[in-house]
Amino acid sequence: MVPSDFGKLMPELVLVVAAALIIVADVASARRRTGLYSSIAVAGLLLSAWLSVRLGPDRPQLLLGNMAALDAFSVFFMPVFAGASLLAVLFSLKSSELTKERHAEYLALVMVFTAGMMFVAAASSLVMLYLSMEMIGICAYALTAFNPGHPRSSEAGLKYAIFGAVASGIMLFGISIFYGLTGALDYPEIRRAIPSLATANGPQAALLVVAVVFITGGFAYKIAAVPFHAWCPDAYEGAPTPFAALMSVAPKAAGFAALTRFLYTVLSNAHSGGNFEPAFDVPWPAILGIVAVLTMTLGNLSAITQSNLKRMLAYSSIAHAGYMLMGVVALSREGASALCAYVVIYLIMNMGAFLAVLAVSEAAGGEEISHWRGMGERLPLVGVAMTVFLFSLTGLPPFAGFVGKFYLFAAVVSRGGFWYWVLAVAGILNSVVSLYYYARIVRAIYLEEPASNEPLTIHSSQRVLLYALAAATILLGIYWTPLSELVARAASFV
Repeated sequence: MVPSDFGKLMPELVLVVAAALIIVADVASARRRTGLYSSIAVAGLLLSAWLSVRLGPDRPQLLLGNMAALDAFSVFFMPVFAGASLLAVLFSLKSSELTKERHAEYLALVMVFTAGMMFVAAASSLVMLYLSMEMIGICAYALTAFNPGHPRSSEAGLKYAIFGAVASGIMLFGISIFYGLTGALDYPEIRRAIPSLATANGPQAALLVVAVVFITGGFAYKIAAVPFHAWCPDAYEGAPTPFAALMSVAPKAAGFAALTRFLYTVLSNAHSGGNFEPAFDVPWPAILGIVAVLTMTLGNLSAITQSNLKRMLAYSSIAHAGYMLMGVVALSREGASALCAYVVIYLIMNMGAFLAVLAVSEAAGGEEISHWRGMGERLPLVGVAMTVFLFSLTGLPPFAGFVGKFYLFAAVVSRGGFWYWVLAVAGILNSVVSLYYYARIVRAIYLEEPASNEPLTIHSSQRVLLYALAAATILLGIYWTPLSELVARAASFV
């Protein structure tokens, strides 16, 4: 690592240092100073976000011997990851699911987890990609099983770790095939070798397809796409709610960032108008399009039968992975821009929904839909905020979710052709299906009698965050010009 590379990795290094400071402070103190630990975490995340914006280059740069890319795309995602983790840290301040004795460990793991996501978004080498995904995974397994008081926590952590180990092995096998075929692990070198491999006689072309399938399987696990989605509901239900909120958004965004960079820069050729085409004769956009339809359909249909809100939001997140996959399938600069926009919007509205679940579960004593009956009377503003998040997740105007889905559907339709229209229609129909199970919660809030008429209270910090996220969801649905400019710049990497 040259000194200039060291300086440009400061956003990630700040988070690692913050994690170390939290552990040292916890070991050195006889008392559990959760306020101090949280302050270090918040300061580290804010500083990391600020540095990532300040260090944004005017032109793309490769760091660490071509293993990581510092460009508009990676710089866009770094503050997103820091912001999501900051919300998760703030969610945890008054959460009864995290004990004082283990709060420092939780915060330190979140710091390292965030640094891993930043490395994933910047990865331009299969080695960096694999190591950073393992960095995320190990932290995520520990954080999922972090709540020993929850009857499903240990089981969820074990299932998540087993699925992760299998997916990791699948990806590693694909990486080994790529290295055997090309003798390279950096994206630019692999890209230069692909044309000769695709036209070679013998098994080389077939092995290239196998390598792509295996590596894409690793990505599918990270974004919870069918058929690698089964870990998601159990992990979300068993994990502490603050981390479940983070896990529903940030690792998924990191997976999509890495998938987009790999597909666009390694497996595609640029054409005029900002569009791309596969670099060899395998219609992987169509295959991923089928995966997108299956993912959104399975997620939405499975969510209909759920009574536990965390499981419902888990299946909802699977469906939203299908929507976001449409931006990748569009295989255009417009599609990459739409994906970036949806990541930001989904972060705000989905983490807001999880915060509402956390606040009401602690006030009313459960995570079931039945606990939301009459919440429009007992916690009227919380009910309004939750309604905003749910309608936004559906994609109804004038909320931010409508803008995000409009960008995605427009990117797909603009590619032209019957297949892309089918994909867009499938997304619209799935959005209609999702309205059914989101509306079940709204009905419980406003149209069903409460189990008790006793007033409920939530922590003031949770109330402030909830209202702020609801306001942002409405504001982005009305005025999204700044976001559109940001995502257009992020997509310039293609």
